[in-house]
Amino acid sequence: MPSAIEVRKVPIHSVADASELAKLIDDGVFKADRVIAIIGKTEGNGGVNDYTRIIADRAFREVLVDKGTPADQVKQVPIVWSGGTDGVISPHATIFATTDVAEDDPSREEQRLTVGFAMSEPILPEEIGYVAMIEKVAAGVKVAMERAGITDPADVHYVQTKTPLLTIHTIRDAHSRGKQVWTEHTHESMDLSNGVTGLGIAVALGEIEMPTDEDVMKNRELYSSVASCSSGVELDQAQIVVVGNAKGVGGRYRIGHSVMKDALDQDGIWAAIKDAGLDLPERPHHTDLDGRLVNVFLKCEASQNGEVRGRRNAMLDDSDVHWHRQIKSCVGGVTAAVTGDPAVFVSVSAAHQGPEGGGPVAAIVDLG
Repeated sequence: MPSAIEVRKVPIHSVADASELAKLIDDGVFKADRVIAIIGKTEGNGGVNDYTRIIADRAFREVLVDKGTPADQVKQVPIVWSGGTDGVISPHATIFATTDVAEDDPSREEQRLTVGFAMSEPILPEEIGYVAMIEKVAAGVKVAMERAGITDPADVHYVQTKTPLLTIHTIRDAHSRGKQVWTEHTHESMDLSNGVTGLGIAVALGEIEMPTDEDVMKNRELYSSVASCSSGVELDQAQIVVVGNAKGVGGRYRIGHSVMKDALDQDGIWAAIKDAGLDLPERPHHTDLDGRLVNVFLKCEASQNGEVRGRRNAMLDDSDVHWHRQIKSCVGGVTAAVTGDPAVFVSVSAAHQGPEGGGPVAAIVDLG
């Protein structure tokens, strides 16, 4: 049976700051060697060359080592950074750690938060955008589910991944071996990698049947309602964190999910919070949360028709500010208005993650 989970959200005070993680360890909230995953937002540009992710990754791993965790163990901890805190979004990290609690009981029927992680087989540059990558991601998700003690896909509410994208170096590597790549535009490959990963998650959880290469980035009716996929230059595998609920696990926390139908869908965010187990009024206000919401995790996407609720916008035509940054800022503001807290995990590029123009939402709550 998986151990109970302690989960805390902490601010990041500068690009290389991990002092709040150190404080949690020093205060005995959890032990350094019990940290199993970290998911956070850094303040870079969110693009291919966003090295704030690497800086933050190093800072948090150094704290774990300094606090006594063996270096080899720290290297295996999945740390997923989403770059870009546009608008009011505030840099932060959500830290997951195992803990021992007296109420762990295999016969306990009430579900509580559980986490499992896995790394896929290495993903070659020529596999990004194709069924070969979908298959590797799906296999990794199933391993992470097993490690989380989840047997029913319905108990999975959030799958956070980090996958490789294409760079000039990896494109040249593929060409040197006589292989072709899906795109030679490195920034476009970010959307591509995220979308293919979303399809892999959907396949693993039985949300869709195995798609074809032709479906990738085209058939937007194929998506996962729990996928949150990021990509970057810092790895060549799919790093997978599965978060769900399981019976018999102790602890105070529970997770739920829903989807935003479009960029303004506050009801989708509230639905995820309620699905996690909070009893809220019919028309809730952020003050009703009373400190019980740990964090929300969202993906967002500019609608391909260039509209929101029938009104035209210019995001996809703007040559000055990429639509990635505009939609992230928009949904970040909507989310912060719901939660009353700008430290929310809002990530862009949601192809095959939630409905077109919207995106999936997961919420972790403290049930006390």
